[in-house]
Amino acid sequence: MKNGLIVFAREPIPGAVKTRLAASIGDHAAAELYETMLQDVLKTARQVTGAEPVVYWACAEESLPLLAERYRCSSHRQSQGDLGQRMQGAFEEVFAAGCEYCCIIGSDAPDLPPSFISEAYQLLAMQRTDVVFGPSRDGGYYLLGMKQVWPQFFTNIPWSSTEVLQQSLVAARKSGLTVALLPEWHDIDTVEDLLAFQERKELAGTLETT
Repeated sequence: MKNGLIVFAREPIPGAVKTRLAASIGDHAAAELYETMLQDVLKTARQVTGAEPVVYWACAEESLPLLAERYRCSSHRQSQGDLGQRMQGAFEEVFAAGCEYCCIIGSDAPDLPPSFISEAYQLLAMQRTDVVFGPSRDGGYYLLGMKQVWPQFFTNIPWSSTEVLQQSLVAARKSGLTVALLPEWHDIDTVEDLLAFQERKELAGTLETT
C-alpha cells in the first residue's frame, strides 16, 4: 500500500492501561473503556481509503497471536525503549515494507474523524509538506505523519508532558522541515476528558435527529 497507518495500542489488561483514568473509575472499568476505545479507533482506521492499518502492540510475546485474531488486524509487537524509540522502530518497519507515506495514531481518541487522517495523507502528497501533526488539547499530538523517518522527532522529546508538540515543532524548524497541522482534537486520559467525550457524543446524536 502507498499509505501506511500505524495504530499504537496496549493489551487491555486491568492495571496496565489508562492509569490516570483508572485512579478515578477503577482498573477494570478503565480496561473495559480502553477496549471499547480501541475498537472504535480500529473502525476509524479501516474507514481511511488507501491506507493499510497495522497495530503495534505493547504486549507479551505470547499474546500477539491472540490479539491479532481477536481484533482481526495486522499486528506487530512494539520494540523496546521509550515511546520515541518504539514509534521510530514502527515507522522504520512500515517504510521498509514499501509505504510512501506513513501516519501513526494512538488508541485514546475514539471519535477522531477519519477525514482528519485522510487529510494528513493529502498534505504529505504535497511537495512542500514534510511532516504532519494532529495537535491534541493536552499539548501532545494525536497523529504524526511523515514521508521518511526523521530521528529528531523521536529523541530528546519530553514524552507525556505538555511540551511534546512544541518541542517537536522546534525540532522541525531546526531541521528546515515544513510542517502542516491538522485540526485540534481530543484524547481521553482523565475523567474530565471522558465527560467531554460523552458530551460530544450526545451532541452528535442530537444533531443527527434534527
